[in-house]
Amino acid sequence: MSEQVKLNLQKREKLGTAENRRLRKQKKTPGNVYGHGQESVSVVVDSDVLRSAVTGGTHLLDIELDGKSEKAMFREMQWDSFGEVIQHFDLLRVDANERVRVSIPIELKGTAPGALAGGIVELVLHEVEIDCLAIQIPDNIVVRINELQLGEAIHVKELVLTEGVHVHAQPDAIVVHVVQPAKEEETATEGGAEPEVIGKKPDADEEE
Repeated sequence: MSEQVKLNLQKREKLGTAENRRLRKQKKTPGNVYGHGQESVSVVVDSDVLRSAVTGGTHLLDIELDGKSEKAMFREMQWDSFGEVIQHFDLLRVDANERVRVSIPIELKGTAPGALAGGIVELVLHEVEIDCLAIQIPDNIVVRINELQLGEAIHVKELVLTEGVHVHAQPDAIVVHVVQPAKEEETATEGGAEPEVIGKKPDADEEE
């Protein structure tokens, strides 16, 4: 699992679009914290720290607000039109020992013999939704393809999971397979005949 990240949050006393723009200019990002039957709180955090937590693949966070420490997860993230700057975020309070549902990326390991034989490895399922204890959330689900031959596949039911982790996907759904590369269509005209050009004017000799 990823190293757990701590976010030191501060309450936002002023709200509104103009205030949020002012905060972003100061390299701070506005957000909200809610959940667990508690009142929603408008907060702000250092933008660099927030981005580090997001890009690092962190799922479970330690948050501190008004001297109180809690566990939370990212619930929603709003980016700018270029997908580079986080404009706003929502955090959901969780108990470390409660079950949560999250989407986890699939990571392939190894070299498939089928690929060495001329096949193409296709990752069909890039991520899968699981439920587990909040403290058990993995960074990814590793799929080893060292024995995957041409024409073979690995299905959801064959994923190796930590005890207590449940997958929410069809058991027979294909995660990854090795397929035969598509044959290139023959584009050459038989006999080397010149293709007809639509709209071409006939030569003077042809007109006669």
